[in-house]
Amino acid sequence: MAENKLKIATCQFAVSGDIKANARRICQYIRRAKDAGAEIVHFPECAVSGYVGTDFVTFDDFDWQLLREQTGRIIALAGELKIWVVLGSVHELSRGNKPHNSLYLIGPSGKLIDRYDKRFCTPGDLRRHTPGSRSVNFKINGVKCSLLICFDLRFPELYRHLYRENVQCIFQSFYNARQSGPSVHTYIMRQTMQCHAGTNYFWVSMSNASGYYAPYPSCFIQPDGKIAAQLRSNHAGFMVNTVDTEQSFYDPSGPYRDMAIRGRLNNGPEHIDDPRSLDTKHL
Repeated sequence: MAENKLKIATCQFAVSGDIKANARRICQYIRRAKDAGAEIVHFPECAVSGYVGTDFVTFDDFDWQLLREQTGRIIALAGELKIWVVLGSVHELSRGNKPHNSLYLIGPSGKLIDRYDKRFCTPGDLRRHTPGSRSVNFKINGVKCSLLICFDLRFPELYRHLYRENVQCIFQSFYNARQSGPSVHTYIMRQTMQCHAGTNYFWVSMSNASGYYAPYPSCFIQPDGKIAAQLRSNHAGFMVNTVDTEQSFYDPSGPYRDMAIRGRLNNGPEHIDDPRSLDTKHL
């Protein structure tokens, strides 16, 4: 394991309501990612469970026991292959409470290390899910990482918070798939993630489902905001890319970022004692 470097396998496939089929695909990709030299494998939102409202109607007859069994198989495989996994799923809560939409962080020891619960839910999500309330940060090879899910990208405050926590790499999982065709998501989702990467100097692994029609593919984004690699739209696949925190990228806001976060919203003198500067109504 090279310090300050992290090899990420970003995966996409046509997530469905068939838990067993999802789990089989996930296990296949974990094995392929290991063979390709990846140290962590990243999957879409709800990758093993399927997405309620799209892949199945409600949680009324949902087979929670089957989901636990299949998730257990995936955790065991991670331990067998000694690889990290970021796995999208739903997480059952106590009776009377709606489930979380979650990312399981699975360690190479074959144990569940932590769980991130989607903090910002769409109105449709809120009818079916309970939002989470905490960040999940972790280190691999000295690279500090964090987890986010889909609609979280609409809230730049989350990314500023993670920047203040010295996070360097974001694993963000999406399920924008099984749509009728191109939508506003085609034009804003990758671009918004590029903005978050570039304005906070983050590496980003962005995993989306690929069930037809997916308005954008999975991407790997550099800290300068450039998409360094992306998968083929609407086709299952995976790619392996390397985070290298010792690399330097174009970061024009870098010298002023901390100052702006503290509330200083210009990078010159706070007060200019010049009447021509103070007079804003004359040429």
